[in-house]
Amino acid sequence: MEKEKENGGMAMYKVKVFDKEHEKDLEAAVNDFLARLKDGQLIDVKYSVAAMESEGEQIYCFSAMVIYRT
Repeated sequence: MEKEKENGGMAMYKVKVFDKEHEKDLEAAVNDFLARLKDGQLIDVKYSVAAMESEGEQIYCFSAMVIYRT
């Protein structure tokens, strides 16, 4: 999605998706990415957890989507 900037240029919106088996790993990956963004770039963060069972073991999938401007 593109949107015109006030100065006549184009603002580009992007997403970055993270998917980890452990919540702390997801937290670290998202925090590392957010630390690289400049002020005003972050639009939103969406978070999701999925749980399933495989061979009697509970498996979790932690995911996040960061929406940001370039």
